[in-house]
Amino acid sequence: MREEVLPFFGSPNAAIGFGTGAGGDIMKKIDLVAEKALIEVLEGHEASCTLISEETGTKKIGTKPSEFYLTTDPVDGTTNALRGLPFMATSIAISRAPYLQDVETALVSDLFHDVTYTAQRDKGAFRNGKRIKPSTTSFLEEAVIGVDFNTLRLRELAASLEGMLIRTRHLRHLGANALEICYVADGTIDAFIDIRGKLRVTDIAAAYLILLEAGGIIVTPEGTELNALLAADQKVAFIATANKKIYENIRESMA
Repeated sequence: MREEVLPFFGSPNAAIGFGTGAGGDIMKKIDLVAEKALIEVLEGHEASCTLISEETGTKKIGTKPSEFYLTTDPVDGTTNALRGLPFMATSIAISRAPYLQDVETALVSDLFHDVTYTAQRDKGAFRNGKRIKPSTTSFLEEAVIGVDFNTLRLRELAASLEGMLIRTRHLRHLGANALEICYVADGTIDAFIDIRGKLRVTDIAAAYLILLEAGGIIVTPEGTELNALLAADQKVAFIATANKKIYENIRESMA
């Protein structure tokens, strides 16, 4: 995948549009190249699965496609890739049923830095083969927190997060949500918040399991267990944190 995608990094050709994808966005050449490479690998190994992709939607592959579901965002961080910003990833999640909570195996590969995050249910999470765990930071004043502000309802979003924004000194958004959740998992940042309700579940299906297996928390904005149908057009909203204490401080600041 990395070999196929990187030649398009920062290239004008990568931005060529090919209609609207299953997830609702304009498909870019770099996205289609990445998805094509993944499908070719699956077919080359005679794999059987139901592919759920941000670009083509649902595609049955092999002779027994109902046995496994493979949910993917071939390029998470397409805008970064088009602009030459070195923060993008491929996200792959495998499950036996088409729901987020059923994901059993996950991979998020940082395509630029050659870093791969993996997880298997009940077996922990890893960064390039080394076990990871989230940070123990609990105070907002000390934390590095990612927030996705990419919405037309910016004033409404900012108002709901005002308390947290005032108390947090170090805010970030790097432009590839799956990778940012993995950064929570390995302790690089302390929380990542996306309560817009416009992020597709395909973006986070793999990172969801990686964070949970690392020992972190990822829940709905209301604090309930996060789950969703694995479909290209399914949207989610969440709060992902390194530990329970910083989650409680974020929720308290939002009240």
